[in-house]
Amino acid sequence: MTPPLRVAVTNWSARRVGGIEDYVGAVIDALHQAGTPVAFWHEVDQPSDRSRIELPANVPRICAADAGLDAALEALREWRPNVIYAHGLFDLDAGRRLQQIAPSVLFLHTYTGTCISGRKTLTRPGVVPCDRTFGWPCLALYFPRGCGGRSPITMWTEFRRQSSLLEVMHGYRQILTHSEHMKSEMSKHGLRADVVPYAVAVKPVAHEHRNSRRWRLLYASRLDFLKGGGFLLDALSRVTARASRPISLTVAGDGPERVLLESRARLLRNDMAQIAFTGWLSHERIRQLLQETDVLVVPSVWPEPFGSIGPLAAQHGVPAAAFDVGGIRSWLTDGVSGHLAPGNPPTARGLAEAILRCVADSQQHAELRRGARESARRFTMANHLPALMASLERAACQ
Repeated sequence: MTPPLRVAVTNWSARRVGGIEDYVGAVIDALHQAGTPVAFWHEVDQPSDRSRIELPANVPRICAADAGLDAALEALREWRPNVIYAHGLFDLDAGRRLQQIAPSVLFLHTYTGTCISGRKTLTRPGVVPCDRTFGWPCLALYFPRGCGGRSPITMWTEFRRQSSLLEVMHGYRQILTHSEHMKSEMSKHGLRADVVPYAVAVKPVAHEHRNSRRWRLLYASRLDFLKGGGFLLDALSRVTARASRPISLTVAGDGPERVLLESRARLLRNDMAQIAFTGWLSHERIRQLLQETDVLVVPSVWPEPFGSIGPLAAQHGVPAAAFDVGGIRSWLTDGVSGHLAPGNPPTARGLAEAILRCVADSQQHAELRRGARESARRFTMANHLPALMASLERAACQ
């Protein structure tokens, strides 16, 4: 009888910093429940203000910051994984040395090794997604096109780092990703990536929906410029002027733009527009909030590699309005599970039209809710795990 595959999952943090860590926690649990021996190796146990990824009782946790890199690598080697399932790491040396322990498979969540700033967005003269292939010419465009910050030292440091990351990526036996957009990004850089159905949630979702006299919009995101909160507020006045009901917008998140957005929101509030800022919410609280949401708004102007909040909302029957950028089309089908606004360039008018189409009338909204639930069936662990295990087994046998 063939012994089960031993899988070591690696990530930079053991905390639920974002959607990547939600996925890491879910996939470790799913592998364990399927009878696969699994270990979790991570660089740090930070930031301390985020909840820790919970592991099944007998899954070993190895932290490089606590044990030291050499000792942590040796501890993983002694655990004897057949394959390493890698996510984001900060330490390039750690990434290379992990590849020497066992065949490694990378899940590409974001623009690793393909952009100096990792944003894949040009901000001058206007905000548009960048489709360039990473290389030396990016240095000449970095300042004129607003690709990142203003420090030439940071530009050069990050260019060298991203170049090294691209080299490290050639050491993986296989690269997996969640959207055709990211597969294409890898192809432009001489790497093959395979798209697998992504798993967004693992718990059964109740489909109860409480109606309201207002159309309830949710924007759940880190609050920075490229996440598009400013575009959403610009669109809101157009929406309230034409919507069939008053609007209630909940902004769930935090970040460098929050103070500015709150200041602007104060000028927009009236009887037709309620706006509330909640700060960061737990994953469970977001799920509860989605039970009382009519439309998810994803106003990102950078090319989101995927946008896992979209399928999560769809599991609750919540359609989305979003700019047509990056991997958004992987889960949002225009006119079926929500509506898309042109993203190159993005405009507040276009976003307002997408939102208004979602709430044109109750019948149209009900159809979009059904379409969202149907589309969400693709993004389950039941679909994801068999494809993932097949990839891990192929890599281990190569």
